[in-house]
Amino acid sequence: MNELLEPFDRMLEALVTPAAVRAVEGGASAVAMWRELAASGFLDALVDEQHGGAGLSLADVQPLIAAVGARAVPLPVGETMVARALLARAGVPIPQGPIVLATSAVSGQIVPCAQVAEHVLVDTGSGLVLTGIGDLSPVATGVYHALAARLVWTGPIVGLALPRPAKGLRPIAAVLRAALISGAAARLTDMAARYANERVQFGKPIGRQQALQQSLAVMAEDMIAVRIASQLGCAGGLDVGATVAAVAKSTASAIAARVANTAHAVHGAIGISEEYDLQLLTRRMHEWRAADGSEGYWNTVLGGARLADAAGTVDWVRAQVPV
Repeated sequence: MNELLEPFDRMLEALVTPAAVRAVEGGASAVAMWRELAASGFLDALVDEQHGGAGLSLADVQPLIAAVGARAVPLPVGETMVARALLARAGVPIPQGPIVLATSAVSGQIVPCAQVAEHVLVDTGSGLVLTGIGDLSPVATGVYHALAARLVWTGPIVGLALPRPAKGLRPIAAVLRAALISGAAARLTDMAARYANERVQFGKPIGRQQALQQSLAVMAEDMIAVRIASQLGCAGGLDVGATVAAVAKSTASAIAARVANTAHAVHGAIGISEEYDLQLLTRRMHEWRAADGSEGYWNTVLGGARLADAAGTVDWVRAQVPV
């Protein structure tokens, strides 16, 4: 995947600078940024070849979504990739603007990046409906500089209808969040290690302190664990099962809080300052942690699935989680 990841990450590095992210969060238009992303062709990575896409699997695209998380991209890139693939599969016309995923038909749900989206793909429980973002009355959450919005509606959702994946949109969205968290965790681990080696206190880098070294070691372990969980979640393609999604998202959500906490502990007061880039990532990690089911929600799903099966635990894991 390096042949895809390297040019994709170079594009993000040039296009999605911290200054550009702050501008979009402050209310500036993201249209120019979106046009560059669309022109690159990466948004059709999951679309099958007969419909003009690259025909890649979700596992192939996982490193790209992780890169989106690492760069704090203020647009629903992974969500649009998934939506475009599902629309193409159903033979439904694909809109050009950014698309977010509403994973249930419950009004009032909070959807990441809804403030910068043009369309919503809604899981009604019996099918999917593509509708305009304005039709669902997005309301800002009130969280400082967050691009998420609460979608509110009454009555049936009107738009283009298409078939629903077997397990719905929520498992797919959950593994997308896990991939985003894995990318942000890797970036935060690098930032924390670099800062610990550069910040000098009492005549030596703080990274030489044994207690801080232990914290960084655990942070690195968590970073690898969430990467593996994300890869497992994406291994089965777009037909994501609830059990696999539960493993990926419960792991990622729990780790998101620990990694963010450690990153801030290492950086101290500077980490929470608006001028420092750390908070661009940690704010998003907490948002992704809660989106489409927190670790509590997915642990309940996972526990229910395990208790419903009489097989031994090792055999059950082998059968349920692809390796």
